[in-house]
Amino acid sequence: MSAHDSNLPPRIRVNPPGPRSRSLARRLRSVESRNITFVSDEFPIFWRRARGSNVWDADGNRFVDLSAGFAVAGSGHRNPRIVKALRRQIAHLLHGMGDVHPPELKVRLLERLAKLSPWSESRGILANSGSEAIEAALKTARLRTGKPGVIAFTGAYHGLTYGALAVTDRELFRVPFEDQLNRHVFRAPFPQSFRPASGIEGCSDPVAASLAAVERILTDPGGETVGCVIVEPVQGRGGDVVPPPGFLAGLARICRERDLVLVFDEIYTGLGRTGRMFAFEHEEVVPDVICIGKALSGALPIAACLGSAQVMEAWPASSGEAKHTSTFLGNPLACAAAIASLGEIERLHLPARAEEMGEYLRGLLDSLAGRQSRIGEIRGRGLMIGIDLVLDRGSTDPDPTLAERLTLSALRQGWILLPGGPHGNVISLSPPLTISRDLLRLAVRMLDETLEELTS
Repeated sequence: MSAHDSNLPPRIRVNPPGPRSRSLARRLRSVESRNITFVSDEFPIFWRRARGSNVWDADGNRFVDLSAGFAVAGSGHRNPRIVKALRRQIAHLLHGMGDVHPPELKVRLLERLAKLSPWSESRGILANSGSEAIEAALKTARLRTGKPGVIAFTGAYHGLTYGALAVTDRELFRVPFEDQLNRHVFRAPFPQSFRPASGIEGCSDPVAASLAAVERILTDPGGETVGCVIVEPVQGRGGDVVPPPGFLAGLARICRERDLVLVFDEIYTGLGRTGRMFAFEHEEVVPDVICIGKALSGALPIAACLGSAQVMEAWPASSGEAKHTSTFLGNPLACAAAIASLGEIERLHLPARAEEMGEYLRGLLDSLAGRQSRIGEIRGRGLMIGIDLVLDRGSTDPDPTLAERLTLSALRQGWILLPGGPHGNVISLSPPLTISRDLLRLAVRMLDETLEELTS
């Protein structure tokens, strides 16, 4: 790793959240919708600066970020080469007209993404967020097949704007707006063994049961409207759930047989996080469309929907008014950051490093699970790992209270954790791919000592 990387241990000067963070929280509450940022006496801290694996808050405390800022900082926070690219771009062009008079960097980025894609020929649509990329993929499938229906999966998270929300699973997000969402979305159980989804409990082969459920949806009344299947190769906010081998290949087979568009949501998993450039490479399955984001720039809002040329040709040529665009599409600053980020992912061999460091971390966590009775399962791929907390050893009953207490206690010690999963009981570890072994070892020691204190 570069000498510029910051892999320093925590240093707490003021018990977090300190007075400045508390003051900022009060100010935020007076101007932001109360639904956005959770505020309590113990939460949140307000970030002031970051570097590598470290974040400093408004009170001068130094933290280790085990979330990489929602997996965005794959090549480290404030990566020097990304910063240099942004500084260089700021001096030339801040904004372009993405679908009218585009910045030249838009071409360079799409060419770079085409080289990464699994197809001999690809086309892309740039977006400002992962949700937008998902919606571009859903539109692509609709144009390609002429059908509005989509099969999504239990535990899925694809974003919260309306098109993406329709295929997101959690009722907390979806139910208040259900009557405004696409009514042609069908949900199949996502296969896992530890805590099987409703409909496949007790099945000895969760993959076969899940694929059979997909087949039933397609043959039941309404199934004729389905033109798209969308899935995360590894579920992120669903609790870091890795499907058993054969699932993605089975979905691909069904989609090929029925001429459906298969969309892989790689917004979280893509660009090295799971130990491959894309998570679908673990099963050597090629989808029709991929959505990427988060680590794409490592800094600024940008995402992309990429597809095979054959599928993407469903979009008609522009006649002067694009059917899908936005004001900031292909923003030159975001494109510059993305080109630099892709360069760092390749230069630092981050997919291989994620695999190596993930194996090291899994070894430490497996030993931890043997000592801590409240850890039900350790799962994940690369540096995308979930710690599933349960009420008792041998139980699969989730314990979100313990996850919350662990997150808050870790924060007071200088470690940023992200609880996830449908029940909020999974500690999701997705640190920068540049994190050091020393910090991973210290993190597991902290988890061990804190869990012992909280559960004794």
